[in-house]
This record gives sequence, C-alpha cells and structure tokens, in this order.
Amino acid sequence: MSARMKPVDSFPPHGAHWGIDAIVAELRDLRIRSLEARQRLERPPKLPSRKVLADIVGGLSAALFPNRLGAVEIGREGIDHYVGHTLDSSLRALLDQVSCELRFSAGLDEAQESEREQALAIAREFAARLPRLRELLDTDVRAAFEGDPAARSVDEVLACYPGVTAIIHHRLAHELYRLGVPLIARVISDIAHSATGIDIHPGAQIGGSFFIDHGTGVVIGETAVIGQRVRLYQAVTLGAKRFPVDDNGALVKGNARHPIVEDEVVIYAGATILGRITIGRGSVIGGNVWLTRSVPPKSNISQAQVRNETFDAGAGI
Repeated sequence: MSARMKPVDSFPPHGAHWGIDAIVAELRDLRIRSLEARQRLERPPKLPSRKVLADIVGGLSAALFPNRLGAVEIGREGIDHYVGHTLDSSLRALLDQVSCELRFSAGLDEAQESEREQALAIAREFAARLPRLRELLDTDVRAAFEGDPAARSVDEVLACYPGVTAIIHHRLAHELYRLGVPLIARVISDIAHSATGIDIHPGAQIGGSFFIDHGTGVVIGETAVIGQRVRLYQAVTLGAKRFPVDDNGALVKGNARHPIVEDEVVIYAGATILGRITIGRGSVIGGNVWLTRSVPPKSNISQAQVRNETFDAGAGI
C-alpha cells in the first residue's frame, strides 16, 4: 500500500468525518422554525407524491391513446380490457393522491370519512370527463400534424412532439384544477415542464386545436385565456405585466393578469406578451415582439411597430 494512502480503518467513525451531528442539529432547528411559522409543527400532513402522479399521468395517457402511448404489443381484441385495467389502476391511485391533497389542505394527519367521500366524488367526476378530454386532444394532435410540414404522420406527432406531451398533461391538470385539487394539478404541469421545457399553469384556459411548435421556453400564466386554433412557437411568454401588492406588501393573488388570445392567432418565437390585454382574432405576432397593449383582430405586429415602455413598481413577467 502506498504511504500516501490511508487505510479505510483509519477514517473517523461513521458521520464524524463530516460533522454530521452538528449539521443534523442545525437542520432540525431550521425545520422546526419553518414548521412553526406555518403552524404545522405536529406531524405535518404529507404532500401528494410527484412520482406517483407521474405514473398516473402515464397510465391515463396510455388509456386515452392505447395504440400509441400504451403497451407495446396489444391486440385489437385486447384493447378494451387493457384500457379498462389501466384506467382502474390509474384512477385508484389518483383517488389516494386526491385524498392526500385534501388532508394536506385541511391540515389533517388521518383520513376523515367526509374527506374520503369528497375525494371519491372528485375522482369520479374526473373519470367522467376523460372521453371529452380525448376528443379535445384529438383536435390538438391534428393541429400539430397539419401545422408542421415536417410531420409525416399523426402517430409521429403524438409520440414525439413535446408540445403534444405538454398539452396532454395540461388538459388532465386543468380538469383537476377545476375540480378543486390545484396542488396535484400544479405537480402534473411541472412534470410536463421538466420533460419538455414548456411551462403551462393548470389554471390557463386553452381552446381546441392548440399547437405549440418546438416549444422549449414557452410560458403560459395562470389566468391566460387562449381561443381555438391558436399556434405558439418556442420561447413565447404569456405573462403578467405587474404584480400589485396589498397594504402589507404581500402579492395580491388570483386577479386576472395574463393575456387573452382570441381564435386563430399565431405568435412567433420569442414574443413576450404581458398583462390583461387582448390579442384580436386572426392576428399574427412576430418573433421577439414585446407587447403590453391590446391589438385589434387581424393585426400584424412586428418589432418595428412596438412602442418603448418604462416598467416600474414590480414590473415583470
């Protein structure tokens, strides 16, 4: 053995080499202070599981599109059985996650009968909406195929396009958001964000035949309203112009602060559209435009047409 190498036995006892005991004590103190500030010192309720929700979305996607997102080999005669089994497993898992969020929101450690009944009602209603979601997603997939000359087939679009992956997640998350489980919805949207680089808040209202081409860097805020047959390119932001605060300096939340994009609008790469403004039907917004004012239907906005504006008092996106 080289004189410079220390034998393993010469290292300090387990943990001592890193000062683990002192670090653990400091982390405990910080954790307790944080829980005290949120009034959750006594066994804080668990959050819904990101990993489980990712599996649920995978199962729901497979049930909605079994031939392309489902099992690799599935015969025609076995599709209904596969869809039924996959749906049942996914919805049972979703029921547990909904119960978890309801307990978390109520600050409960254990399930209550009323909470379980509410969770079951939410999961049943969500399940009933799945056929309509499949119908809506068909329009999105078709819009992607028809809107991209590089697309060779609808199957390619469904299996490969990040914009389609993001909108599948969003359609599922938006229904859960509407049904009263916004935390689960937000986790699902962030799973898509992590996978695709497309950040769509589950509260955003998006009409049919929606197409995000390429997609990386797209941001769509909570109160955005998007009409039918809208197309976005990469790095488009539909954000808020200002963030008002209350008398205590805290952000005012829940107000409508993101754009309204009417039907058949095209927004090219890098455009930033801020505030509760309206982009009129049939308009085209050019690349890298910074827009903070409404434009009428059939407008064509390019960089040369956009006015300069000074931002203050919490300006941003």
